[in-house]
Amino acid sequence: MKPQELRVALNSLIEQKLPVFIWGSPGIGKSSIVKQIAKEKSLEFIDVRLSLLDPTDLKGIPFYNKESNEAVWASPDFLPKDKDSKGILFLDEINSAPPSIQAAAYSLILDRKVGNYTLPEGWAIVAAGNLESDRGVVYHLPSPLANRFVHLNLDVDYNQWRAWAINNGINTEVIAFLAYDNDKLFNFEPTNNQKAFATPRSWEFVSKILDTNLDEKILLETIAGAVGKEVANSFFAFRKVMSKLPLLDDILEGKEVEFEQNAQILIALTTGLSIKALNATKEQLTNILKFSYKLPKEFAIMLIKDMQQSGIELENLDEFDNWVEEFSFLLE
Repeated sequence: MKPQELRVALNSLIEQKLPVFIWGSPGIGKSSIVKQIAKEKSLEFIDVRLSLLDPTDLKGIPFYNKESNEAVWASPDFLPKDKDSKGILFLDEINSAPPSIQAAAYSLILDRKVGNYTLPEGWAIVAAGNLESDRGVVYHLPSPLANRFVHLNLDVDYNQWRAWAINNGINTEVIAFLAYDNDKLFNFEPTNNQKAFATPRSWEFVSKILDTNLDEKILLETIAGAVGKEVANSFFAFRKVMSKLPLLDDILEGKEVEFEQNAQILIALTTGLSIKALNATKEQLTNILKFSYKLPKEFAIMLIKDMQQSGIELENLDEFDNWVEEFSFLLE
C-alpha cells in the first residue's frame, strides 16, 4: 500500500478496534503515519518497543495479596489505566522481540488482557515490524500471533512523500534533488552491509543537517553518514547546480531573469517555485504563471500541477485562463 492508502485503511480499522500489523522496510515512516493519525484524531499515543522488554515487563510481576490470599499480577505502568481514555497502543518492532515476549503479547492483542490488566475499551492496537527479507534482527512471527492481526504492507511512494515533505518544511534542496532522481528516496539493499542508506527518514535527517553551520567538507561527510557516500556525492553535485538558479523572489516579483535550459536546473527551478508559491500573494502567483511561459512545455505543466497538488488555488486568477489556453493541447 502507498502511505495515503494505508492511512485510509488504518483510520477504518482503528475505529473498529481491529489489531493491525504494518509491514515495511526500515525508515519508510510506519511509526510516523500511526502517530500522525493519533494526533489528527486527538487520541493518546503510547509507543511500546517490545524488543526491549522482558516477558514480566508486559505481563507484570506477581505478588501476594493478603486480603484475597492469592497471587495477583502488578500490571506495567506504561499501559493506559484510565477506563475512559482513548488512544492507540503502538507495538513497534514486534517481530524483533524474542518468542517469549511475543507469547506474552498474545492475549493483549486478541483478548485485550494480560495478567490482571485489561486494555480500556477506547484503545486500538497497532503493531509494526520490518520485513524478514530485510535481514534485520527479526524472529518469525508464530502463526497463532500472526492470525491475530490484519496485515498491511507499506511501500515507498515518491509523489506522496513529496507532498508530505513540502507541507512539513523539508529542505528545498532535498525535495528538488529527489524530484530529479526519485530512486534516491529509498535505496535500501538488504544484501549490502552498508550502515547508511537512503530512506524517507534519513532524508529528513539530511534536511535538519542542512540547517546547521557545518562547513562543506564536514557537511558532505555528515550527510554521507545519513544516506551513504554515493548518494551524498550525487546530492552535493546537484546542490552546485542549484547555486546557478536565478533568485526565486525576483520571479515572484515579475522581474526578468536568466536561467540555463538543462534538466537539473529546470527541476530545481520548478520545485523551488512550487514551494515558494505556498505563501505567495495573488499577484505573485500571477507572476509565476507568466514566468511558466518561458519554460519548456513539460516543465511548465509540471510546475502548475505541483502547485495545484499542494492545494494552491489558481483557477480564480485572471491569468489562469490564458495559461490553460496556451497549454490546452497538452492538457487534453
